[in-house]
Amino acid sequence: MAQAEATTWLLIDGENIDATLGGSILGRRPQPDERPRWDRLLAFVERTWGGHARGLFFLNASTNLPMTFVQALTALGFEPVPLSGPADAKVVDIAIQRTLRALRERDDDVVLVSHDGDFVEDLAPLADGSRRVGVLAFNEFRNTGYAAIGGITFFDIEYDAQAFDAPLPRIRVIPIDEFDPTQFLRS
Repeated sequence: MAQAEATTWLLIDGENIDATLGGSILGRRPQPDERPRWDRLLAFVERTWGGHARGLFFLNASTNLPMTFVQALTALGFEPVPLSGPADAKVVDIAIQRTLRALRERDDDVVLVSHDGDFVEDLAPLADGSRRVGVLAFNEFRNTGYAAIGGITFFDIEYDAQAFDAPLPRIRVIPIDEFDPTQFLRS
């Protein structure tokens, strides 16, 4: 297994998280205060796995570069990865896939922040026991292909990483050890 001093690469597919939050959870475009607090993800990974976390935030900048957001990401400790390409190219997916392949040559730990099944094939070889590999997402929307890969740790972006300021309207499967009936016995 990777040493505690190892770097953990946090690869964020922000478009995917935002689309899932808006389309599947809120049913509308998220307001700025309803979006994840991205810095909490870096802190969560460092707290959970120790060592240093480096965040790469992949952005499709084919039509525009959201400079305010890019500056905010930089201030939070992320390295923005603005990408462009033809309208039919999934530039964020392509870049994350290439990054996952490049990480095969390193022994750093990896946490993918996405639900997208397009990364299953490239994440699987990293989960060979030589490093820690995680997927951080809304668990109920994570592509089922990840479950078939042994050696991946799954984290929930809301419940584990606590990336939101207010509870989201989600139905959560509650592990019996965490069940508190008083949460349901409200007047």
